[in-house]
Order: sequence, then C-alpha cells, then structure tokens
Amino acid sequence: MPTPNPLITASPERLSGTPVFAGTRVPVQTLIDYLEAGDPLDSFLEDFPSVTREHAVAVLELAKSALLANAVAA
Repeated sequence: MPTPNPLITASPERLSGTPVFAGTRVPVQTLIDYLEAGDPLDSFLEDFPSVTREHAVAVLELAKSALLANAVAA
C-alpha cells in the first residue's frame, strides 16, 4: 500500500479538525502519546491497523524534519 500524500489531513467535519493520518480517523497525537508513554511503534500499529508502518514512519520523519528545521544554533 503506497504512503498517502499528504500524510496528514484535518477537516472541521472529521474529529473537529484534529489532524489525522490521511485516509483514517486516527489522530496523529495518538501516535505521539504512545511514544511518550514508552510504548513501541508496534503497539500503536497493532491498536490502529488502518495506519501502516510506512505511513507512521513517514509522519515521524516529517515531524523530525520540522523540528530540525526550526532548531536554533546555540
């Protein structure tokens, strides 16, 4: 299954505009919550089978790129 483009969508008609994995109703925040709690990516994927590993990793890469792009030199 190809990774969707865009990776993340938001619509006022879906979960009140919460950003979700494109093509699903799974909030991106849920993945972040799992990882913050120390749960492995596999646990998230087991609980949300509508999200593929490739899609989740692509979203994490997007977040990493955004964070690094906004890094301030010390």
